[in-house]
Amino acid sequence: MILNSMLLGSTDPDRLKAWYREGFHAKVDGYGNLDLGGFGLVIEHRDDVATKTVEPGRFIINFAVDDIETAAAHLRTLDVTWLVHPEDRGIGHFATLIDPDGNYVQLIQMKPEYYANL
Repeated sequence: MILNSMLLGSTDPDRLKAWYREGFHAKVDGYGNLDLGGFGLVIEHRDDVATKTVEPGRFIINFAVDDIETAAAHLRTLDVTWLVHPEDRGIGHFATLIDPDGNYVQLIQMKPEYYANL
């Protein structure tokens, strides 16, 4: 088995799709889903979810980035809400922001020595 996508339910899927498309340079496939480097993000309208998530830490969408400061600078142009600005955590640099539905999104730039120990 291969994990290839996840579904985000939203009361405003158009707004949320636009945010991920702009923030992470996502391509849109023929079905309107977002392609994030071979991983699919499906965002659909759902009537069984709140406008804002009530447990934002239940899952975190992680993006591996080559340059966390460049990625953060681009996201700042979109006036995002930061939970944690980019910081060094020893094995890598991490930052956490909040999408328009209140979900946590994390940027991760691991240090080369992390990969050397795999």
